[in-house]
Amino acid sequence: MEYNQQSKRVVGFALFIALSMGLLGAAQAAYWVDSKGEAVKNSFGECWKDRWPTDEMRPECGDRVADADGDGVADDMDKCPGTPAGAKVDADGCELDSDGDGVVDSKDRCPGTPKGAKVDRHGCQLEQDSDGDGVLDSKDKCPGTPRSAKVDRNGCELDSDGDGVVDSKDKCPGTSAGVKVDYKGCPEPVVLKGVNFENDSAVLKPKAKSILNDVAKSLKKRPDVKVTVAGHTDGRGSAEYNKMLSQRRADSVRKYLISAGVKASALKAKGFGEEQPVTTNDTSAGRAENRRVELRMQ
Repeated sequence: MEYNQQSKRVVGFALFIALSMGLLGAAQAAYWVDSKGEAVKNSFGECWKDRWPTDEMRPECGDRVADADGDGVADDMDKCPGTPAGAKVDADGCELDSDGDGVVDSKDRCPGTPKGAKVDRHGCQLEQDSDGDGVLDSKDKCPGTPRSAKVDRNGCELDSDGDGVVDSKDKCPGTSAGVKVDYKGCPEPVVLKGVNFENDSAVLKPKAKSILNDVAKSLKKRPDVKVTVAGHTDGRGSAEYNKMLSQRRADSVRKYLISAGVKASALKAKGFGEEQPVTTNDTSAGRAENRRVELRMQ
């Protein structure tokens, strides 16, 4: 009696194990890598079906190694288990990132991103600010501004004094509004043609006074403008004497403008002698052009 009961228990346990293995095989489909490195699908239980109690795999399964995610890389070599079905992987079983943007191909909505470009979580390129001025390229109307240059909301360099020369190239910042400037942003001198002097002196000729009266009227309309009266000579004589003569002539013009109603605080006088010729001193015409008085706006 006891023998029969014990036998029944053994048989029952064996049936339980067999059924468990069958159910496991039916429920757990798995992938395998064969000896050629190719992924094949087979149920876990099929390799051991009808082999109990020997626990030996079927012969056709003997050259297979488990590959749970079916990516072609055996589980014991797979550094990225659980890759999506059909995803291309590298030798380590990790999904490919063909454009190297940090987003794997299966999730990359924008493949082929340029190398080094910043991307969002979808692998799409973020807007860039190529010149680093704080204005995105799509809104930058002045691309390529120098590094550290101050720009407006359009990405264009500032021209603080409004003279047409941007701050980074303006050698004379703070020029008064309306003053004509050169390419450096410095006021262009106004040559007072016809303002001449008696020979070798600082005495103004009568015609010069008439011209200066008109100059004074213009300057009185712009009390905010500061002016330097610059005197120049030709190259004859000593440099020291010419410097002194040009200073006397600049002073003479300044005094006359003050007498005509221009504020003294708005005027300075400076003699440059023969230092800044505008043409040759080898001809009489050239020397005449070099002998001049200029107004330099500040």
